[in-house]
Amino acid sequence: MLTIQFIREHAELVQQTAVNKNIPFQVNELLAWDTKRRELLLQTEGLRAQRNKLSKEIAPLMKQGNLAAAEPVKAQVKQLNDDLAGLETKLQEAEAYVSEMLLLAPNIVSADTPVGKDDSDNVEIRRIGEIPEFDFEFRDHVTLGEMHDMIDIPRGVKTAGTRNYYLKGAGLYLHLAVQRLALDYLAARGFTPMDVPVMVRPEALNRTGFFPTGQDQTFELTGENKWLVGTSEVSLVSYYSDEIVDVAEPIRLAGMSACYRREIGSAGRDVRGLYRVHQFAKVEQVVLCQNDPAVSEAMLQEITGHAEGILQLLELPYRVMAVCTGDMSQKTHKQYDIETWMPSRGEYGETHSSSSLLDFQARRSNIRYRDEEGNLQYCHTLNNTAVASPRILIPLLENHQQQDGSIYIPEALRPYMGGVERLVPPLPLE
Repeated sequence: MLTIQFIREHAELVQQTAVNKNIPFQVNELLAWDTKRRELLLQTEGLRAQRNKLSKEIAPLMKQGNLAAAEPVKAQVKQLNDDLAGLETKLQEAEAYVSEMLLLAPNIVSADTPVGKDDSDNVEIRRIGEIPEFDFEFRDHVTLGEMHDMIDIPRGVKTAGTRNYYLKGAGLYLHLAVQRLALDYLAARGFTPMDVPVMVRPEALNRTGFFPTGQDQTFELTGENKWLVGTSEVSLVSYYSDEIVDVAEPIRLAGMSACYRREIGSAGRDVRGLYRVHQFAKVEQVVLCQNDPAVSEAMLQEITGHAEGILQLLELPYRVMAVCTGDMSQKTHKQYDIETWMPSRGEYGETHSSSSLLDFQARRSNIRYRDEEGNLQYCHTLNNTAVASPRILIPLLENHQQQDGSIYIPEALRPYMGGVERLVPPLPLE
């Protein structure tokens, strides 16, 4: 979160950031309440000082037996206490409102973040890999999944409603294989693999910046005061909440978990197949480092490179996009999306995202470290989707399909698929 002092000193910047991010946040309203809060605080402290001064006068008067002089002083103290009670109530209300508004203030964006209204204004940085040219009528992932008896969407909908599915046989093994590949890839590069809670308290989501603005995207466990996470980023960052950590070397974490998302606002979008579903799995990178912009920028490039490395092992064509202001979340300072080519869509589709948050999350989560002078500083945090499945199965199946309906298995995945080089439909094509 931003500090109130930063907002006071950079009011125009914060307001313009809110406009650019399409966030309905009014800096002037926050500052007006902040001014009111400070005025009430001064009045309250002044009355407390008067009350305390007068209270000290009562005991000597009572000891001297001078009740006539003590009574008026007692009356003044009582009046001050009554006045204080009203002021303190107003002060608490003002403090609560300022705290609520601070949680809505957007993180500032990097100087090289493009300004735009939505994802159509994202800027392509680079493009890797060749888009396949099929000399046959290619099939989408749903058709391929049905041919191979690995994806069953109708029964998923029957059991759990829209945007649900079953993965069977080779579909499940591919789902697990891409996650294991990503996890092993990251572990070899200094990341600590972790299995994390997916049911968390609301404080964890508030502290990591997913609440209050993203609450409509999250599934609540009614009566439990817990919510299902849409990314293990929540649990990985919360692992260190209220702690002082050592980031002489960046802390690198890799969480593998189930994830859940309501997909509010996406009605009618991507309704066919596995692109936009309620339940999925991710291997997530999270990094905590010193609050040095050069260090966190280097870490952003590193984790984005890891996601690219995994896509290259999967032999999939992709492009890296600089995300514009209008497509960024409240908490993000700088973001790259990686989009992978999906033949059935005839375009690249988002499969990965990398974000730098500066100290926005760490300040809310109270995660600090000691600098070289021994002073406490808030960390910078970053996150990246190393792989998300079943969405990654869309390009994996579609790009690697063969004319006979078989599916080529990239070499890097074969150790996790029992050495299988290609998947063959159980029944011959008609």
